[in-house]
Amino acid sequence: MDHFLYRDGALYAEDVAVAEIAAAVGTPFYVYSTATLTRHFRLFDEGLAPLPHLVCYAMKANSNQAILKTLAALGAGMDVVSGGEYQRAKAAGVPGERIVFSGVGKTKDEMRMALEGGIRQFNVESEPELRALSEVAVSMGAVAPVTVRVNPDVDAKTHAKIATGKKENKFGIPIARAREVYAEIAALPGVHAVGLDVHIGSQLTDLQPFEDAYILVAELTRQLRADGHSIDRLDLGGGLGIPYERSNSAPPLPTDYCEMVKRVLGDLDVEIEIEPGRLIVGNAGLLVSAVTYVKSGEGRDFLILDSAMNDLIRPAMYDAWHDIVPVIEPAAGAAMHPFDVVGPVCESGDTFARQRPMPPVKAGDLVAFRSAGAYGAVMASEYNTRPLIPEVLVHGDHFAVIRKRPTFDEMIERDTIPEWL
Repeated sequence: MDHFLYRDGALYAEDVAVAEIAAAVGTPFYVYSTATLTRHFRLFDEGLAPLPHLVCYAMKANSNQAILKTLAALGAGMDVVSGGEYQRAKAAGVPGERIVFSGVGKTKDEMRMALEGGIRQFNVESEPELRALSEVAVSMGAVAPVTVRVNPDVDAKTHAKIATGKKENKFGIPIARAREVYAEIAALPGVHAVGLDVHIGSQLTDLQPFEDAYILVAELTRQLRADGHSIDRLDLGGGLGIPYERSNSAPPLPTDYCEMVKRVLGDLDVEIEIEPGRLIVGNAGLLVSAVTYVKSGEGRDFLILDSAMNDLIRPAMYDAWHDIVPVIEPAAGAAMHPFDVVGPVCESGDTFARQRPMPPVKAGDLVAFRSAGAYGAVMASEYNTRPLIPEVLVHGDHFAVIRKRPTFDEMIERDTIPEWL
């Protein structure tokens, strides 16, 4: 469910007409719904009750400060994967004890930053990382709380570029080696095991891979405790998918996922951590664009928009589907016509959809890409010297620009000319 609905023939973001925002900020732009963010976070938070738990929002999905502060105010923790994300979480007012540091390539500087600023845990992904963390912590007179991310070799049945739980993926330590790695933690200075971590991929549309992985994690938890290790929390990662294509069957609901977690892991007497990102923010956002031209080609027609692959790279990178709808509601029974929906970037890869049936549209009309709140603005670039587009947050009948569009002068002035030119 989201809060982007037609009302009196026009698309609204909560109680604000999308066309009103377009008139104020220009196109293209992203717009997010506070009500949708809040609802999706609470589905997880309430769904895991009465187990002790922390919902850590995966910031890589969308790291705008306004989004982070909205979720932090609801009690969310943050899952970060870089020093920059750590600093963003802190700037949004998230205390260190609610920040989890994931990622395969943490540097010593990032480790030091998190130990100085406060951290809930490091999700360690390799023995070399573990030893580096031990060295940094000892040099600071600190003890780093750690979990080990285990790779259970479970097929998440998702896109190859976002699968993370197979043995050929770069993530985590093979689950068969986990006991020896925890033995090393016990012997190393400066680190202390607090739990166990697993994450098998993103945009999963079936609960069975989760359950398969969690059953393995439950058994490993019992083994590690028998070995004398304190396993007080389980970080289960994120990855539950969202319905990008509304005509298809919907993925499992967060409530279904939470019930499975309680059934499989509820008897272990552990605190549960989860790291949803896409499901919290994905359907909470639209990309709004204007039609620049309607072009007739040989054997196909094109809708040329003022948004491009640099604004929303998911279709070019993952062959991802986004529903594309007119901002003015089409008449009932309107004839549909297939278009290639494309942007102005000088690459054929700058294509959002091929032969997509669309109702009548013309130059100047506004269209909205649904489910664009995750991995949209956060993956955008200034390719072709196209400015990063504005982000807007709606709250009821109010909206605010939460990232402005830079001017061309601002973009150019970031370059530095050597003294010999």
